[in-house]
Amino acid sequence: MPYTARPFELADANVTQELATIVDFIRYGASRFGAAGLTFGHSYDNALDEATHLVLHALHLPHDLSPAYGQAKLTAAEKHAVLALIDRRVDEHRPVAYLTGEAWFAGLKFKSDGRALVPRSPIAELIQGGFSPWLDERHVERALDLCTGSGCIGIAMAAHNPDWQVDLADISDDALALARENVEFQDVGERVRVIKSDLFASFAGERYDLIVSNPPYVTEQEFAALPPEYGHEPKLGLTAGHDGLDFALRILAAAPDHLTEDGVLIVEVGESERALVATLPNVPFNWIEFNVGQMGVFLLDRRDLVEHAAEIHRAASARK
Repeated sequence: MPYTARPFELADANVTQELATIVDFIRYGASRFGAAGLTFGHSYDNALDEATHLVLHALHLPHDLSPAYGQAKLTAAEKHAVLALIDRRVDEHRPVAYLTGEAWFAGLKFKSDGRALVPRSPIAELIQGGFSPWLDERHVERALDLCTGSGCIGIAMAAHNPDWQVDLADISDDALALARENVEFQDVGERVRVIKSDLFASFAGERYDLIVSNPPYVTEQEFAALPPEYGHEPKLGLTAGHDGLDFALRILAAAPDHLTEDGVLIVEVGESERALVATLPNVPFNWIEFNVGQMGVFLLDRRDLVEHAAEIHRAASARK
């Protein structure tokens, strides 16, 4: 059922008179979000950035609008549009990306809706940094984005590396439909394939120089305690068993068969990092440091995966 804004009384007449400029509404939105105790983490990690995104979207203005326009005044119709979105964010606890239909990832704009998780991953920093230093001495022609969701990781890899061929894989028909829309939106269709697959099931005989994955890794216990914002996202894209490793272990076990001799695997496991290290204590995971610190993303060479294949397969088989 489509959302219908309440009458103009939804915001006190005095409030709408006192709020006039773009900056006024950004500040007002941030204050409302903070007072409502909303949870941030879907593309933005604070109320001010979310309010900025929402207000600029409602006004059909670019996300990098010059601060010089901050004192521009809104019309009555524009105030209605902005306040309706602010109310929805507060009332529904819906991620701002789902309200605006867009999210930014690795410097690119993507379509975003409830068919897939909101684009977010520290892997964006790797992509924008050219995967340096990890790929500095390696030649990449083919890359795979496994558990692609909206397609943001794989599409961003293709957009930032015009000589790469990139495949996107997911088991969800809804997510794949959104990924195809984003491939078209970013105009990378000549170099990006979208393939339905349960992890590597549809990739027999295929090998890649780089495999990147942000699979589900939330434990069932963690999922039950998540704030309401996460309830708007598909559970299929979040949960991964009692310790968050159901998918990561399967990826580790099968990856050597789909990597070139000098290939690299990069996987995000978030808070399940400790469980993974405890499960595979002898595997030499390289935990990547980001600008904000370590964020549960590891890198492994194919040779390390092969060397520790027996340990990995035992752990993965125990899940069946």
